[in-house]
Amino acid sequence: MRSLRVVLLSAAVSFTASAFAQGPEPAVPPKAADAAATQPVPESQSAGAPQLTRTDVEAWLDGFMPFTLRSTDIPGAVVVVVKDGAILVQKGYGFSDIEKRTPVDPEQTLFRPGSVSKLFTWTAVMQQVEQGKLDLDADVNQYLDFKIPDLDGKPITLRNIMTHTPGFEEQYKGLILTDPNVKDLGEYVKDSLPPRMFAPGTTPAYSNYATALAGYIVARTSGMSFDDYLDKFVFAPLDMTNSSFRQPLPEALLAKMSLGYPRGSEPAEAYEMITPAPAGSLASSGADMAHFMIAHLQNGRYGDNRILKDETARMMHDSALTIFPRVHRMMLGFYETNYNGHRVISHGGDTQWFHSDLNLFIDDGVGLYISMNSPGKEGASSKVRGALFEEFADRYFPAEVPAGEIDAQIAAEHARMIAGPYSISRRMETNFFSLLNLIGQYKVTVNEDGTITAPLWTNAAGVPIKWREVEPFLWREVGGKQLLSALVEDGRVTRFTFEPLSAIMIFEPTPAYKSGTWLLPVVAAGLIALVLTTLAWPVAALTRRHYRAAYPLVGEDARAHRWLRYAALAAVVLTVAWLLTIVMALEKFTLLNGSYDWWFWVLQLLSPIVYIGAAALGVWNAWVVVRSSRKWYAKLWAVLLAVAFVTLLWVAIVYNLIAFSLQY
Repeated sequence: MRSLRVVLLSAAVSFTASAFAQGPEPAVPPKAADAAATQPVPESQSAGAPQLTRTDVEAWLDGFMPFTLRSTDIPGAVVVVVKDGAILVQKGYGFSDIEKRTPVDPEQTLFRPGSVSKLFTWTAVMQQVEQGKLDLDADVNQYLDFKIPDLDGKPITLRNIMTHTPGFEEQYKGLILTDPNVKDLGEYVKDSLPPRMFAPGTTPAYSNYATALAGYIVARTSGMSFDDYLDKFVFAPLDMTNSSFRQPLPEALLAKMSLGYPRGSEPAEAYEMITPAPAGSLASSGADMAHFMIAHLQNGRYGDNRILKDETARMMHDSALTIFPRVHRMMLGFYETNYNGHRVISHGGDTQWFHSDLNLFIDDGVGLYISMNSPGKEGASSKVRGALFEEFADRYFPAEVPAGEIDAQIAAEHARMIAGPYSISRRMETNFFSLLNLIGQYKVTVNEDGTITAPLWTNAAGVPIKWREVEPFLWREVGGKQLLSALVEDGRVTRFTFEPLSAIMIFEPTPAYKSGTWLLPVVAAGLIALVLTTLAWPVAALTRRHYRAAYPLVGEDARAHRWLRYAALAAVVLTVAWLLTIVMALEKFTLLNGSYDWWFWVLQLLSPIVYIGAAALGVWNAWVVVRSSRKWYAKLWAVLLAVAFVTLLWVAIVYNLIAFSLQY
């Protein structure tokens, strides 16, 4: 499942060490391997670059992977490279079970490729399109036994779903569980229909639910369960004997399944059950994933079998949805990751514990796949797989970074136009998790050298990436190759996106009333003031007791002061409870299985009582104090506390802490 914290940390390491290389010699068809090792460099491969042979790739991987895994605390990984219809290299590194010291076997060990599973679902959809059972541009309601309402008069189509533009809001509930009794696919898509934020076809917003919906449609039109369909029409013709979407895994495969780890230095976690199964429940070996890559690189053909007709496969690979110029786009299920002038289509995938990437150099007949069984230290797996792809491409398909520069004054003006806070399109908008939209707003800033920065997006060293404008409203990563593109209407930036997210997510300006630019500092200062007020309560009481001093306030002033302290304590405790709850849930998605809904109800019931009541008491106290004869600083403090209470109430309303819903 493509996480919202996608690609935030990395380890780009190349070091000659092979102590972690494990498993038997890769089972490469001898004739194909020999031919690949001796054939001349293709025209698409730059002269002077290392040749893409088994010997060179294996040596390079043995230099890159072992030290990388050790330094990032990732227990194990599998890497596969295919070329010209054959497996060139497949290698296991590290361990699938640390306690038993079980090495990763690229032929037999199963990993969870996460959202790479979607490519199998899309392949199944296109098989049904071939047979005339599905129409990519028809209203999906004609294939369903429940109704998805139109938005802005437009129905959702399968083309929208395959390009992540149906407009669904993100949702977390029941996404990943440990309970083996996973909800039936039909029950899930009917019970979990998310709210819509965007008209279909207009806005990329990655959706696991939409993929599950596509899988349900395949099951209905084929008359088979989704699992049975994949077994018969995808896995069998591709000889993928070590692969399954089934949950729990069949017993024969369970013994081959790698364990998943938060880190290699921590205990293994339970097998993850993905409720929207077509979006991410696949378990597969490296060798089996090689078969799938080969089939798509050969336009649906694997050996004597076909999973797609040539023209259907080309449709998947070539049909682009262009919303932003010059940056990577969605194809039908794949997304572009073009690099060094070579056409590349890809898909990444993340469960909590497994992290994967599949890349097809579609015109070169080359595929690269990696899967790891841990996010590693500080989420390093995201950077590891990004570095593997870039260093592989730079080694075997090198190219210079194109030149580009625009007038400095124009660049400065455009930088000022794009600066400001933005919200990502893949988000939750109508429930309490929308609070993340405040905490995680992307703020674009202008640097002294005319570049721009979005501080939440960092490079391999953890430093925020700088972008320099190379064409009007097109920026390139300083020292890199990724691009950032913005759309402008009536002299203002209305949207922007950057690679590698551009195919599946965009950023839109955050309305002023929701902007973290002013809300976050005001909320932070307000909470500090409320905490100080709360702490001053017992301190003042103890001080008066020590000196046997009388309480200095009387009448309405005394009543307002006492109630203010109750309000401050309640507001601080409730706000901290909300923040801790959301942080804990994001750290472990299995907490969002519905069993803690009672706690969400408690927080939602308390929110209007506490935040509305506290704001009312804060304003009342300020009114009383300002009208009293107290010192000026007491009056100022009372006003500041009232502002703090009102701001918390504003956040609670705008970000749905006061909203009675368990759909998240």
